[in-house]
Amino acid sequence: MTVRVRFAPSPTGYLHVGSARTALFNYLFAHHHGGAFILRSDDTDDARSTEEFQQDILTHLRWLGLDWDEGFAKGGPHGSYRQSDRYGRYADVAHTLVRDGKAYYSFATADQLDEFRSNARDSQTSPAYDGSMEPSYEQVARRIADGEKAVVRFRVPRPGETSFSDVVRGEMRFDHAQVDDFVILRSDGTPTYHLASTVDDVDYGITHVIRGEDILSSTPKHILLTEAMGGDRATYAHLSLLLGPDGKKLSKRHGDTAMSAYREAGYLPDAMNNYLALLGWNVGEEEDVVSLDEMVERFELEAVSRNPAVFDTRKLEWLNGVYMREMDDDAFVAVVLPLVEEDLGRELDPSERGTLRSMAPLVKERTKLLPEVAAQVRFLFTPIEGYDDASWSTVMETPEAPAALDGAATALGAIDEWSTAAIDGALRGMLETAGLSARRGLQPIRVAVSGSTVSPPLFESLEALGRDETLVRIAAARARLG
Repeated sequence: MTVRVRFAPSPTGYLHVGSARTALFNYLFAHHHGGAFILRSDDTDDARSTEEFQQDILTHLRWLGLDWDEGFAKGGPHGSYRQSDRYGRYADVAHTLVRDGKAYYSFATADQLDEFRSNARDSQTSPAYDGSMEPSYEQVARRIADGEKAVVRFRVPRPGETSFSDVVRGEMRFDHAQVDDFVILRSDGTPTYHLASTVDDVDYGITHVIRGEDILSSTPKHILLTEAMGGDRATYAHLSLLLGPDGKKLSKRHGDTAMSAYREAGYLPDAMNNYLALLGWNVGEEEDVVSLDEMVERFELEAVSRNPAVFDTRKLEWLNGVYMREMDDDAFVAVVLPLVEEDLGRELDPSERGTLRSMAPLVKERTKLLPEVAAQVRFLFTPIEGYDDASWSTVMETPEAPAALDGAATALGAIDEWSTAAIDGALRGMLETAGLSARRGLQPIRVAVSGSTVSPPLFESLEALGRDETLVRIAAARARLG
């Protein structure tokens, strides 16, 4: 059997981090088994589906590197892989099920359904609708012939039960007495989720359905529909939902949930994939940092936990910092260069790009999110427009600051060769002569040249800044001190 899995988002919102994890697990499972990862667009909600949301899903799957083998926006043997293009197919299946006695046209009104459930409560029987409020077969036939619209309901076999072995959750059993005769085709001819999803899974030859546990209660309906169509059951795996730090279902009250927000905040796709994989899957080897290729090699659905996982941005930020430090210097510069130039409002010239490249190893060590880079290196490429208030009051308004700046100006002005080693030796000699600690003596220099206490390592920064500019900035800070 060739493994075939699908990720089937509805373009009714931006790609959610929970949905991205579902996509990742499908991708890992398919590639681990040499199978196919299929992207489907479940866009039957015409009122809420938009092209903007559709493009967001595509953009961020590609950003994560979760390329699909066939499906929406790529093609394959099953057309557009867009449910809105398959309404005719869904209607044909529904009408075939009616013809075979496995479904029926339903005229039950909302009031009648309320009456049915009220009677069930009074008699302490199942509230699952069983078609008993429908008119006679002759009346149904006449009303349909007269052009009256009706929904189509699937006829759930009773008595009975549907059971299946969920790879993540174990053995599951659903008594049919608790399952409504559910609607599969609305009166306007559009399919419900149950019908469209099941027909697609059967038609596309899906072997494994990996999705969120919020769909678990729908699974017996999908199995019944599959078997009524004469299709083969898929293997199911229902993933636990993601929780916020307060133990409640992850939502906007916990912060950003859209993948776009994390991309814009400066997270790397490799770090995001790695973190999503840790949410409910035991990667083994007692390690946290695992590449996508390693994940593909190791992934097993049986190692996915049924327990909910907590989405913690602090852990994600830490992991992003790890990936930042492990980046190749040239790759790092390629990623941050557009951010630095956007921050400056201009392009860097070749010399400035060389400066950025030389500082890359040092900047990476102090960076967790990409936008932090621009703020760290801005002082190297543009005059200081002002000093950070907190940095100035903490560092410059001390008795040692004037002496540190005077001593630095003298020591640095006497250097023959402007290099990190020479700057290091000159300033450490100044500290010894002035009787200053490194913190008291070097921090005023840092604030003078960068405007803040937060910058790349000082000696390397001064070399990159150049002798003349360094001395000009120290003199300006000293003049401000009076």
